[in-house]
Amino acid sequence: MTDSPSPSPFPSPAQVAREEALVREVVASFDGASSERLKELLGALTRHLHGFVRETRLTEAEWAAAIAFLTRCGDITDAKRQEFILLSDVLGVSMQTIAVNNSYADATEATVMGPFFVDESPHVPIGGDVAQGASGQPCWVEGTVRDTDGKPVAGARIEVWEADEDGFYDVQYGDGRVSARGHLFSDSAGRYAFWAVTPTPYPIPDDGPVGELLQAVGRSPMRASHLHFKVSAPGLHTLVTHIFVRGCEYLDRDSVFGVKESLIRSFEEQPAGAATPDGRAVEGKWSRTRFDIVLAPDRGM
Repeated sequence: MTDSPSPSPFPSPAQVAREEALVREVVASFDGASSERLKELLGALTRHLHGFVRETRLTEAEWAAAIAFLTRCGDITDAKRQEFILLSDVLGVSMQTIAVNNSYADATEATVMGPFFVDESPHVPIGGDVAQGASGQPCWVEGTVRDTDGKPVAGARIEVWEADEDGFYDVQYGDGRVSARGHLFSDSAGRYAFWAVTPTPYPIPDDGPVGELLQAVGRSPMRASHLHFKVSAPGLHTLVTHIFVRGCEYLDRDSVFGVKESLIRSFEEQPAGAATPDGRAVEGKWSRTRFDIVLAPDRGM
């Protein structure tokens, strides 16, 4: 496409009228939508997208570049990599969506899912080893699951996953390994515990179009050290969150804006030879942390 001259930043009254008429025409075209909610969403999307084009006086070449960028995001996406989630994350849209859908003052705060959650992770018993051979310092994680009334939640499904000490999730290796992920269930008193590896910072995948975008604007791809949780139980709102390592240098510049103060935890390093909570023999140093989880009521959505 030949680059066209930039349009005037000051459109004439006649041009403004034509632009506004087009917006009304497109919005009206959704009047036959199958639901009022779909009509509302498409109408708002149209108004905001056209507003962006009109405010910035977007050129045809710039729009073609945007289409090419999104096409490349689709091309690199597969069953193990979701570039559109990365794009949503680095633009802060993921966190904004979470913010408007998880406003519970008494419940544990939510944060981004990220692109590396996998269904059907291995089951481990309470006190089991989620790491399953992943490289990194052993870490004991324990806590309780309760509702907002303070009642223990028995049988809550707790999914956990994380990167290894080299900054890679199991699915990024491409050799079929399953490690540093698993699920367990809280006991009758709402308690849970497992072994994992101490989280370390790592870059989001930056070898694709989203990485090029970050580089173009001088932003780091690094994520603050974290451990993922997805916690669900009947009658309660499913929680997707992380815990972050206190003292990590990237807490104030996490590439996906996922850090919340309430989710920062101390991972206390234990000396070599220190007794472990379950009597497990650990060579060298290990760490431990506690994360008590509060689930909000199910809103029935």
